[in-house]
Amino acid sequence: MEIKSKKFTLRYFKKGDEISLQKNINNKNIADMALTIPYPYKPKDAKKWVKENLQGYRHKNKEKINFVIDINREVVGSIGLIDIKKDHKAEIGYWLAEKYWGQGIMTEAVNLILNYGFKKLKLKRIYGKVFTFNKGSQKVLKKAGFSYEGYLKKDIIKNKKLIGVYVFGKIN
Repeated sequence: MEIKSKKFTLRYFKKGDEISLQKNINNKNIADMALTIPYPYKPKDAKKWVKENLQGYRHKNKEKINFVIDINREVVGSIGLIDIKKDHKAEIGYWLAEKYWGQGIMTEAVNLILNYGFKKLKLKRIYGKVFTFNKGSQKVLKKAGFSYEGYLKKDIIKNKKLIGVYVFGKIN
């Protein structure tokens, strides 16, 4: 499956993505802003992630679906929907290689996934959880039409610390 934009292609993960995935995600600034990305991000992490996604694509009733943000046949980011509740809701998650920050790529990718989630998956609600200090991600969601819904205190454990998150949602 592919979704094309002028700047990039969203596509499924495939064997061979492990090297560029590990190279572009292994960044403390990315890990610090992401809910579940470890640092350092090792080759074994990339291999496990690609394998997990390849297995997930085969399931008819998907609970999650992740796409590569592909520029010049390289994994420079990823975006997906997790905790998919059929015909109801899902949580959006994403990351982008630091050298591509501030270029509008993630806002465009979020809009493409919204379209996919609302039209293809028939979802009624897509929401995202963002660390309170992640101003860039908050801006992306707001630009994509998400509304601030609230603050969840001590919602995420990251690096053995309880961290609060803001919740943003978009309704179809």
